[in-house]
Amino acid sequence: MTGIRVPGSREAGAGPLLLGVRHHGPGSARSVQAALDVARPRIVLIEGPPEADALIPLAAEEDMRPPVALLAHAVDEPGRSAFWPFAEFSPEWVAIRWALDHQVPARFIDLPATHTLAWGRDEGDEGPAGRPDDPAGEMPEASRSGAPSDAHGTGPSGEDAVKDEPAVHVAVRVDPLRVLAETAGYDDPERWWEDVVEHRGTGQGDVFEPFTVLEEAMGVLRETYGTGGHDRDLVREAYMRLQVRSAQREFGDDVAVVCGAWHVPALRRKRTVAADKALLKGLPKVKADMTWVPWTYRRLSRHSGYGAGIDSPGWYGHLFGAPDRPVERWLTKVAGLLREEDRMVSSAHVIEAVRLAETLAAMRGRPPPGLSETTDAVRAVMCEGSDVPLALVHDRLVVGDVLGEVPQAAPAVPLQRDLDRIQRRLRLKPEALERELELDLRKENDAERSRLLHRLRLLGVAWGEPAASRGSTGTFRETWRLRWEPELSVRVAEAGVWGTTVLAAATAKAEADAVSASGLADVTALAERCLLAELPDALPTVMQILADRAALDADVGHLAQALPALVRSLRYGDVRGTGTGALTEVAAGLAERIFVGLPPACAALDAEAAEEMRRHVDAVHGSVGLLDEVASPAQDPPGASGQGGGGDASGPSATTEKDSQGAATAVPGQLLPAATAVSGPDDRGDAPVPAHRGLRGRWQAVLRVLSLRDTVPGVLRGRTVRLLLDDGELAQDEAARLMGLVLSPGTAPGDAAAWIEGFVGGGSGGGMLLVHDERLLGLVDAWLTGVPAEAFTDVLPLLRRTFSAYEPGVRRTLGELVRRGPGQRGSAAGAGAGIPGFGADLDGDRADAVLPVMRLLLGLDDDHDDDMANADDNDLAGVAG
Repeated sequence: MTGIRVPGSREAGAGPLLLGVRHHGPGSARSVQAALDVARPRIVLIEGPPEADALIPLAAEEDMRPPVALLAHAVDEPGRSAFWPFAEFSPEWVAIRWALDHQVPARFIDLPATHTLAWGRDEGDEGPAGRPDDPAGEMPEASRSGAPSDAHGTGPSGEDAVKDEPAVHVAVRVDPLRVLAETAGYDDPERWWEDVVEHRGTGQGDVFEPFTVLEEAMGVLRETYGTGGHDRDLVREAYMRLQVRSAQREFGDDVAVVCGAWHVPALRRKRTVAADKALLKGLPKVKADMTWVPWTYRRLSRHSGYGAGIDSPGWYGHLFGAPDRPVERWLTKVAGLLREEDRMVSSAHVIEAVRLAETLAAMRGRPPPGLSETTDAVRAVMCEGSDVPLALVHDRLVVGDVLGEVPQAAPAVPLQRDLDRIQRRLRLKPEALERELELDLRKENDAERSRLLHRLRLLGVAWGEPAASRGSTGTFRETWRLRWEPELSVRVAEAGVWGTTVLAAATAKAEADAVSASGLADVTALAERCLLAELPDALPTVMQILADRAALDADVGHLAQALPALVRSLRYGDVRGTGTGALTEVAAGLAERIFVGLPPACAALDAEAAEEMRRHVDAVHGSVGLLDEVASPAQDPPGASGQGGGGDASGPSATTEKDSQGAATAVPGQLLPAATAVSGPDDRGDAPVPAHRGLRGRWQAVLRVLSLRDTVPGVLRGRTVRLLLDDGELAQDEAARLMGLVLSPGTAPGDAAAWIEGFVGGGSGGGMLLVHDERLLGLVDAWLTGVPAEAFTDVLPLLRRTFSAYEPGVRRTLGELVRRGPGQRGSAAGAGAGIPGFGADLDGDRADAVLPVMRLLLGLDDDHDDDMANADDNDLAGVAG
């Protein structure tokens, strides 16, 4: 069928050498290498987009390291893109490298990307193919709106055989690999493929025989199942035939074609040139651009969503690269990984695992052990039957975290060039393996890394995601989880429309987002991101829009949602050196409007709305505390302290903030020119007028009003009393009196339960308050025991929600106190003379036990700390007490 007459040779006039392969198959790759070495064609034709012909020479560059992919994207719509991945064990990559090494021309012959990207463009977001149910799962991985998917559908159940799958009908797809495996008596297609291809040597017999057999099998399958009427396959194959004919006219029959095995019978079929051209007539087109981009083993794996993927790219890469004894080398690699994870794995484990894998292969009637045998051996010998370390082996080795590299000479959009330059300067290399990056913003290099990551997030390039910092809550520290995914190259191309550098693009994107923002909270969040990304040119526009939106929005809920993001942003002037004077003015203005509008907004709310408003009150309370500190000058005049109620906003002092060491530093507000500042410049003309002072005092006055209004829901009244008590603005006796009034028989049980939830619920440390203040616990206990039976069922869910949020130890202590009763509680909680909830005097024995730790924490054993060394044990006992 292929014109082969003598093993290892080809006769003149036999036609082109058609090498049908399984994409990303190391066995196919070795067979292609051997066949090309024997045939010595004058040109190699490869399945792929012809626009990439000019990029083929880059594959020979020293810094080109697969896995890589050809990326095609529409110039006018960068989000419409497609990938053609290649690994070092991909037959197409082997063919490219063979042609370059032997100075033989290499060309791509599949349907051009200009048609691939345009196909189905006007039929919705189904991807370039326009048919999500197309079974020909061999073309590039396509991406629309950040959602990667196979451009031409996946195989049935996501499985890929030879990358092309026939179908009897459009809705019925057939996996050729599974059909062949079942015919051979295998229930696992991957095992069958390993046995007949991957473990088959290429040094014996006819090097063309594997392709002959595979072509015959595909021919029978196509005759049996047909093509299901899929026009896309017919069009692609027509274009391939035309390209093969063109190469034959130029080079004769010394032409080698490397393509998916499913296409070989179609390429062998005799069709007229006119018929093939008729299929290509009128195809849609878009202007496309192409380049090389790094790829990852993880994206080659089938579970990633790539229709032509494989289960075990790491394993296949090992099989392709291991010169001999692949099982022994693989198990040694597994042992090395487990040792890195501090598991006890010795050479004896490796020897025993090799023996077990070989025994399993013999028992199962297989040739050399495959992945299933080695996996079973690793589980039994090295993992002691546990699947937990085995999952690590699968993730790190069977799949792998290899990230390819492309040379600097590869074409790229200007934004990508600028990003590459910044990454090299900051020594922040993209990696496929997810890792955590700790940044200290007091260091210039770390601060620049933070700015880069924030700017990329604003552009939609989610290379890094913020994570909670361990061991520090200071604003000078950030933690990021970094992981580079191939589709981020598409996001960079999309972001290229905003500018040619990361800074310019992020600035333009922030301004556009501010103009199109739908709500006030969106604008405030954007202002915060501008400060984090240090975009001084975008901030004036964002601040002006923020001021306009804030002036027009009368919804207290919207204002309360917007304030926390603004106040959080004020912290960044400390360690980032960013002026926040104008931002302070806007935040203070929002706070003033909240103070005025909150009392009427809290009246006549249902339970759900009351709970939402409680969250707003909590957020505003925390924001006002920080805003009052930032907005007040370093030295407040008498009567203008945060605890006062009537501080004014006048005076020549500039807005101040505290730096990372706690010292007050002036904030000149340089981010906004005087013309765009919310409030005008002061006498010096270089800083905004200081923001309002005494915000905390006015906020506490609002809380007092809410705590006493009967029209305010109980959960809000209870929360405001708790906030005042925590701030020291309400005496414990007064708080107990208010609780007693609420828990009196005249109050409905449901309202009383809601008040209790607001006072001691919400994860605010209310349980510890009850533990240490027995008067409050006694009031709650007395009220609860007096709730009528008919009302108890109604209030029980609310109370259970309140107390279930407490730590187990707190719940246990409360239960013990209640069990002992009012007469016995003093001994358990330590109540007595003095402060309620605390002992009358120090417990000397307990203090002595703490002293060694306190000395260590305070550094009193350090000879260099003369001041601390003068502290005596009485001082320490006071601290410990």
